[in-house]
Amino acid sequence: MERTRIPDDDRHAMSHQRDADVAAPVEVVTASAPDAAVIWLHGLGADGHDFEPVVSALELPAVAAIRFVFPHAPYRSVTINQGHVMRAWYDIHSISQGGAQDVAGIRESDTIVHGLIRREIERGIASTRIVLAGFSQGGAMTLFSGLRYAQPLAGLLALSCYLPVIDELMAEAQPANAATPIFLAHGRRDSVVPFALGKTTCDTLQQLDYPVEFADYDIAHTVSIAELADIARWLRRCLEL
Repeated sequence: MERTRIPDDDRHAMSHQRDADVAAPVEVVTASAPDAAVIWLHGLGADGHDFEPVVSALELPAVAAIRFVFPHAPYRSVTINQGHVMRAWYDIHSISQGGAQDVAGIRESDTIVHGLIRREIERGIASTRIVLAGFSQGGAMTLFSGLRYAQPLAGLLALSCYLPVIDELMAEAQPANAATPIFLAHGRRDSVVPFALGKTTCDTLQQLDYPVEFADYDIAHTVSIAELADIARWLRRCLEL
């Protein structure tokens, strides 16, 4: 499983009833009348509550009016976890360069992610004020869906992940997001999604002329305080906060 938590500094202030069967996304709004949105996809086996505390941990400016949306992945059987049913954006057979990929499952979740983006646009948020973010499997979906979205986004934030279905990217990538800022972050001690996969993802995107910023940390498959500070700085640039 990839279920990994952010640092616990603010977790004592978070009190809520977790319901694994709730399909509606978790939402946190930092101020009334939000003019920007961050859609954050969780990792394998987690749910939309997993990164909910990130909102306060980022310590964004008080004037920022952002709707953070934390959706729940569908339930499905996951091969790499002995076929157990859990929330997952797609099935995983193995995490290795060139390994078999659940392309059908990825495309099913791509439809969900694009629907979440359209939902924010329908609620009055311009596409250029929407950041798509994700951790691990959620980060892989961020790259897959963000680069294929037909309207320009504010940025793509992909943590501890890899680029899925690389061979079809050139044919399916949308010009609207050819210049969208991408922030990749990875732990050098990651034993779940190896650091080499994250670095290869960075190299591939740079070779395709995407504007990629890559940061690495002396951590395993998790998110660190230093990483959150870098994410906050990047978000402020993307959303001009």
